[in-house]
Amino acid sequence: MSQPHDPFRQINYLQQCLSNDKKPLGLFLGAGCPVSVRDGEGEPLIPDIAGITEEVRNRLRKCKDCGPLLKLIEGHFAADERADTNVEDMLSHIRALRIVAGKDKARGLAAPDLDRLDTDICGIIHELADKALPDTATPYHRAALWTDAVGRGYPVEVFTTNYDLLLEQALEDCRVPYFDGFAGARRPFFDIRAMEEDKLPARWARVWKLHGSINWYHDPERGVLRGGPTETGLKRVIHPSHLKYEESRRMPYLAMMDRLRAFLKQPSAALVISGYSFRDEHINEVIVQGLQATQTAVAFALLFDELAKYPKAVKLASQRTNLTLLAPDGAVVSGQEGKWVQKDADSGTADGASWVSWVPVDPKDEKSKLKAVFNLGDFAVLGNFLHALVGHIRQAQEAPNGK
Repeated sequence: MSQPHDPFRQINYLQQCLSNDKKPLGLFLGAGCPVSVRDGEGEPLIPDIAGITEEVRNRLRKCKDCGPLLKLIEGHFAADERADTNVEDMLSHIRALRIVAGKDKARGLAAPDLDRLDTDICGIIHELADKALPDTATPYHRAALWTDAVGRGYPVEVFTTNYDLLLEQALEDCRVPYFDGFAGARRPFFDIRAMEEDKLPARWARVWKLHGSINWYHDPERGVLRGGPTETGLKRVIHPSHLKYEESRRMPYLAMMDRLRAFLKQPSAALVISGYSFRDEHINEVIVQGLQATQTAVAFALLFDELAKYPKAVKLASQRTNLTLLAPDGAVVSGQEGKWVQKDADSGTADGASWVSWVPVDPKDEKSKLKAVFNLGDFAVLGNFLHALVGHIRQAQEAPNGK
């Protein structure tokens, strides 16, 4: 364990990176981000992957036709000694079996059974993720305003593993133009050439949905389309597996992943990661390889829980010095893992605004030292941080003109 880290130094680095209008900047929003937005009853607007997985399993078990099929799938996982599987693991497994089955069976499941499971699981995910932001003061809106705060030399690129449309809603509410790889108005189609050429103005944000979307559909004749309720009857492109899909259906996934690779290849690129647990080995590989290939690129992973709950991330950051992990109780900086600094109880707790708070090391001891708690791993706090940056950026740009 290294010397304690200074959270304010890391906040300063983040502010410098995210205030720079001349370097490539990106946000990576994982499944933990929608949880920070609450509905009218105070519950998460959309569950995280664990919550979605639990709900999918509960509903399938209650289904007369799908209950026995789910039992077979779970039996496969048990036989293969695969623990802690989630809904994306289920979809990948079902689709892999579907290719093998052809018109027959694979591991006791016939092709129609596998199609039924795929359709029903995607339908449940669609229902759970098809929510609207409750107001215009959400962290999504604050992130959207930050992307459009100043004129930029490079477009802000937002990568997300989420299927919902919360980011799109926030960008549109804030009148921030964006490109998501599709072209058209009535039945927008996936246009890989437009993605690769990328001739749009830098003020247009780029939105790359790495695991598909609830409004993507696969048309056997036209490929992947982005649409609404009129597209019902077509297969939804939710979590399009990068290994076991026919070319036309998996192309968006591969193309979006290529955008993440291309982003990290840019000199001085800075990627801020929020709500991501580092469970996806393929995404981890892309991030680490990108940072390894471009030594001047950096990634800051803002973690919601304590560092010990992210062993994969800690291992990666310990080997990759330009991947920084910032958790409530500690950090991995320049490959060195350590706790946050402590200070004497009588030295005050006002500094750090809401980005850092101080709590007693021993709550039962009135004279206990205080330990720093880093709060930006909560997407709601990160939204406030980005919102505060907007004012600082504009003041800095206006100062030379004497305004």
